[in-house]
Amino acid sequence: MDSYNFHWSVVWDAFPQLLGGAFTTLHVSVLSMLVGIVAAVFLALGKMSNSKILSFLSSIWIELSRNTPALFLIYMAYFGLGAYGIHLSPYLSVFAALVFVNGGYLAETFRGGFQSIPPTQYNAARSLGMNSVQAYRHIILPQMFRRIYHPMTNQFIWSILMSSLGILVGMNDLSGETQRLQSSSFRTLEFFIVAAAMYYVIAKLVLFAAHLVSKRVFKGSYHNEFIYSYLLE
Repeated sequence: MDSYNFHWSVVWDAFPQLLGGAFTTLHVSVLSMLVGIVAAVFLALGKMSNSKILSFLSSIWIELSRNTPALFLIYMAYFGLGAYGIHLSPYLSVFAALVFVNGGYLAETFRGGFQSIPPTQYNAARSLGMNSVQAYRHIILPQMFRRIYHPMTNQFIWSILMSSLGILVGMNDLSGETQRLQSSSFRTLEFFIVAAAMYYVIAKLVLFAAHLVSKRVFKGSYHNEFIYSYLLE
């Protein structure tokens, strides 16, 4: 059996295309995460609300997103909607699927964060003259995001890795570019080794950035939570 001969020069020549694919991966992941966070806040509040309709609709979204494969959702957005005359690009199909999944998973994380905050803090904020929006904006949400920050970071990493499923609908992300380049050069092992290394580096850079943001944004957060508890309970 002949030994395999690596040819890394082919990968190096195509590295700009791989970087372009990596940018698309980050782009769709960041946008889907941001929209998913907004959706998750409303889903969590909807599930905890006294309205049976809001709670029911929020539960449907959460249950479907948490118990349905991401690949199936991408296929439904790309091929399923196309059967009804709604033709989404590969990028939008992956974006829609990731928003749906991120929203559902984060909603349960956020709900746990909301429930970990004593309800007396909300009641005290209202008694101080704040309306509901102000109470959540200034008192509840800052503490909730502090408590679920690390699970939210993990969800972002998951979103980056799951975006690679876009290769199956033709999205030109890092996986898509890797597939296209290796099929034209027949250097499969080299390209996928480099792509795997790039995903690893991206994930580690995101974790490092999240750590820096956490130190800057949540600096003194425990002190702030103590003040909230002292003033509002």
